[in-house]
Amino acid sequence: MSEVTDAALIEAVLGGDEEAFGRLVDRYQHRVFRLLGRFSRDPGEIEDLAQEVFLKVFRKLDTFQADSGLFTWIYRIAVNTANDHFTRRSRRPLRLVESEQLDGSSSEDDSTAPIEPLLERELHAVTAKIVSELPEKFRTALILREYEDLSYAEIAEVVGCSMGTVESRIFRARQRFRVALEQQHPDLVPGNRRLGQKSGGKR
Repeated sequence: MSEVTDAALIEAVLGGDEEAFGRLVDRYQHRVFRLLGRFSRDPGEIEDLAQEVFLKVFRKLDTFQADSGLFTWIYRIAVNTANDHFTRRSRRPLRLVESEQLDGSSSEDDSTAPIEPLLERELHAVTAKIVSELPEKFRTALILREYEDLSYAEIAEVVGCSMGTVESRIFRARQRFRVALEQQHPDLVPGNRRLGQKSGGKR
């Protein structure tokens, strides 16, 4: 039996079928929780934000335009909800969790010696701090590209701008990240690490 399409579920929800909305939530809640988990460490806060996101999805579902993907539309609501939440409450800057290398280069190749776990954890913490300090438009584009693996076209739908603008934001975000890493933590820049065999990394 084939899976019910998003369009069929939306039609059912708009027709008053509450069970259909539950199925829609089940289909996308994992991705929404994962995305919101990039912005907060607090499970309760993530839960509250997710509930707010899906409440907005329910209320605005009749405005959804079928010419765009449903998940990108939901992502847009999730990103805006997270940014509004922290801005409105003057909370801490958005912090990435479990960050990975974002300097625009690939990780060191297999021929290099393994980096000690302590250094790797330090790099993750530093990455999270630097990315959290990027301007919101750069930070959001970078999160969606590097962590959520969205295409430029999908990011453009989520943030509501052109693909050219997305490309520019990601390029500038990577530049800013690289400069900040080189200035604040030169010992963590690929090629400068003192532990293991030196390597400049691959472009």
